[in-house]
Amino acid sequence: MAKIHNLGFPRIGPDRELKRHLESYWRGEITDNELAGRSESLWLQNLQRQACLDVVQVGDFSLYDHVLDTSFLFGVVPERIQRATEDPLQQYFLNARGSSADAVCCAANAGEMTKWFNTNYHYIVPELAAGQTFRLNAQSLLHQITLTRQAGFDAKPVLLGPLTYLSLAKCEDGLNALTHVDNLLRVYKELLSLLAQKGVEWVQIDEPILCTDLSAEWKMAFRYAYEVLSQAPGKLLLTTYFGKLQDNLALITTLPVAGIHIDAIAHRQELPAIVESLADEQVLSLGVIDGRNVWRAPLAQTANWLRPFHDKLQHRLWLAPTCSLLHVPLSVKAETTLPDAITSRLAFAEEKIDELAGLRTLLQRDNPEQVASEQEGEVSPPLLIEDAGAPVLFREAPYASRRTAQAKALNLPSWTTTTIGSFPQTPAIRHARAQWRKGQLSHAEYLQFIKDQIADCIKTQEQLGLDVLVHGEAERNDMVEFFGELLDGVAILKNGWVQSYGSRCVKPPVIYGDVKRVAPMTVALTTYAQSLTSKPVKGMLTGPVTILNWSFVRDDISQAQVAQQLAFAIREEVLALEDAGIRIIQVDEAALREGMPLRQAEADDYLNWAVNAFRLATSGVRNETQIHTHMCYSDFNNIIGAIMNMDADVLTIEAARSGLKVLSALKDHGYQNSIGPGIYDIHSPAIPDESVLAKRLHTFASFLEQQQLWVNPDCGLKTRSWQEASRALGAMVNAANNVRKLAATG
Repeated sequence: MAKIHNLGFPRIGPDRELKRHLESYWRGEITDNELAGRSESLWLQNLQRQACLDVVQVGDFSLYDHVLDTSFLFGVVPERIQRATEDPLQQYFLNARGSSADAVCCAANAGEMTKWFNTNYHYIVPELAAGQTFRLNAQSLLHQITLTRQAGFDAKPVLLGPLTYLSLAKCEDGLNALTHVDNLLRVYKELLSLLAQKGVEWVQIDEPILCTDLSAEWKMAFRYAYEVLSQAPGKLLLTTYFGKLQDNLALITTLPVAGIHIDAIAHRQELPAIVESLADEQVLSLGVIDGRNVWRAPLAQTANWLRPFHDKLQHRLWLAPTCSLLHVPLSVKAETTLPDAITSRLAFAEEKIDELAGLRTLLQRDNPEQVASEQEGEVSPPLLIEDAGAPVLFREAPYASRRTAQAKALNLPSWTTTTIGSFPQTPAIRHARAQWRKGQLSHAEYLQFIKDQIADCIKTQEQLGLDVLVHGEAERNDMVEFFGELLDGVAILKNGWVQSYGSRCVKPPVIYGDVKRVAPMTVALTTYAQSLTSKPVKGMLTGPVTILNWSFVRDDISQAQVAQQLAFAIREEVLALEDAGIRIIQVDEAALREGMPLRQAEADDYLNWAVNAFRLATSGVRNETQIHTHMCYSDFNNIIGAIMNMDADVLTIEAARSGLKVLSALKDHGYQNSIGPGIYDIHSPAIPDESVLAKRLHTFASFLEQQQLWVNPDCGLKTRSWQEASRALGAMVNAANNVRKLAATG
């Protein structure tokens, strides 16, 4: 009989309890012990929600990030963090968030943050020092195993694999990360021995880089590493996800592990060959429930194509989601406001666990015809696509001509200062929005409240001396959800929260039908903000590819088709803003990089249609209208060509945490358009020093021409307080003014 198990589960709780616990702790309202107790309670509830599983995973729960957890598990703590404090929990959060504005005695920069493969989850990049030593700190994991057994469950620890961990790390000594493999494997073996002593039979070891293009060196490293690990006690379930193995399939089937997990939906055609390649008694875990999307699985259809493998492998067949369920909301039960026609098609984490149990039941039946008959009605009919017309992808003139026209129309100073778009979402704003949604505040009253917030935001920006202003986005709960509420074909979840990083959660919309713009979405409030100032106010829109990648998307048509529908909708809004007199329009593509397939051959096709979607959304404006875009927290070096092809007049991009890698790459590729490298990290509460910011501006100028450079934070300010935002922006504006004066005096 097949076993059912899971690779990972949402951490945040049914009502984002983890977010509230963390933020209470960071404000000093609860102690270390109280945070530990509350988070442990959340984790134990997660175990109960997966009680039907044959074995439950341990080690997938995290206070902030599982990659950061791995670093601390193996003693990889940057020296600057160790110098700041000796307290392990304080070190952990310093590495994740940096020091607070008032913690001068513990000043430390946060680690670099970037996207977890092609998802919207962010991880803290490991930092390996020259001569890095690894030390095992397994007390927390061992404690969880004890509690799991006390709760009556069989525990399967989850570890990030050594090769994936090294591939994600940056080495301060400039060496290949594989130079650290022997020392790292030593502590992995030590941990596996401890787990075996604890009575653990199976250990899930995640190696998602096996679904990427690997060099011969890294393939050799896999053979070496798992030969070493095979000498340790216990059984390893080598786990892959986020795509197909392709040329790495032969590699994984020859590694000395007790079991392997693959995405069976992606590998359905290869399954017969994979089954034949298994060693005697080797377990095959098949990801048969989509861990990345929210649509119900066709269980009867899945049972039918699985049956031959079930009959052949029996107890050696394990069934699971394709990847961790971290990437979907917790439960459909909370979605009480959607039409039944939509909710009946949805399955979140809890429902996906139930689907596994239902699938096992179907496979145990002796009557395959009964399973086949149940397939009727499970698959929803495809939704019709309307012809959107021929796309127009090019601006009227090349950038050099546009820059001249825009300089004359806008008359902006050198080192132009601006922000990315959002300003603090205060408790007062959230309270007013909640009252309005409950009908306790009329639409007119709510609109006046929002206008008052916009007026205060414009006034504050003028007082700070910013050159290009924004309206602050007080009316927007989220940069994607806001537009999802206003577009046809998109549904908004009530409690469909997904962790993005730490305490930051997002609520992805559900794109279930053809997407259309039915009315202006941003014009009224943007033009109101512009009426309050003589300085230009940016129109703020979310780009089509970011809406696509930060939504749960219908799977009956291609993503390229959905992106084109979104692009036409955004294009209509761009042109409406221009017609209303808005001279700068920002179309954010923060998620362009993360939707890219992990294989380069597939990535090229994705980047082609993704860039075309952006250009379709922005290409209709006049030369004098300046198009901005923003991108953040991804590794951009391998998509520089795509960024250049977007042809935005101004690109704002994260640079505060990741250093100057992207600027160096842009310089090497001869980037000519304007760029605003993020000058400080908004995700840290620390207030940047004015002199440090001025030095960064000088450094930026060593990579690109002065007339190309804008000055801005690296992301929006919605998560910061007004005090933090004002102080940081004040330092930024002062730094820009000082650089201008120095440039003017030669």
